[in-house]
Amino acid sequence: MAGIDIGILRGREALRHLDDVAALRIAVFAGWPYLYAGDMDYERDYLSAYAASPRSVFVLAFDGGRVVGASTGIPLADDAPAFRAPFVAHGLAVDGVFYFGESVLLAEHRGRGIGHAFFDAREAHARALDGFRMTAFAAVDRDAEDPRRPEGHRGHEDFWLKRGYRRQPGLTMHLDWEEHDVGTCSHALTFWTRALESAP
Repeated sequence: MAGIDIGILRGREALRHLDDVAALRIAVFAGWPYLYAGDMDYERDYLSAYAASPRSVFVLAFDGGRVVGASTGIPLADDAPAFRAPFVAHGLAVDGVFYFGESVLLAEHRGRGIGHAFFDAREAHARALDGFRMTAFAAVDRDAEDPRRPEGHRGHEDFWLKRGYRRQPGLTMHLDWEEHDVGTCSHALTFWTRALESAP
């Protein structure tokens, strides 16, 4: 991670960087597997909801003064109803879950340990808040035979498994977004969870 600085901002502290994070989300999620045709106005609204939660966290990777990566987290109880609904439907206490939003990083900075730094910082933040028993995130489900899948693409599943996360079949939500050359369509996203142990 030489040359990369990690900044940890909470709630409204992140407001000055929302456009940077929005631009990163649009750039990174344009590729597989999200194929997202992003919109800055939507992104600002989405990220403003995170910044409005005093218990949220933004973990930013800086190369000099430039934001090249970003990762977010928020108490699930503070997130939108669509994110809470699968937990409620399965009888899981929403108040005990800390939800991880995106982890986005420009391609030229990958493979340098920044992804681990993002998870470490968000897990530490959730522990420091106290009262959370689980961390969770959601990943879009794509058909392995989808012809749009890039040849040789390697997913993040092995990385997540090594971090102690497990995919929870059936714990799935549906979100609409616009895909390039397709238009707006519904997408299934399945949650991965991990018990939040006490700090060593």
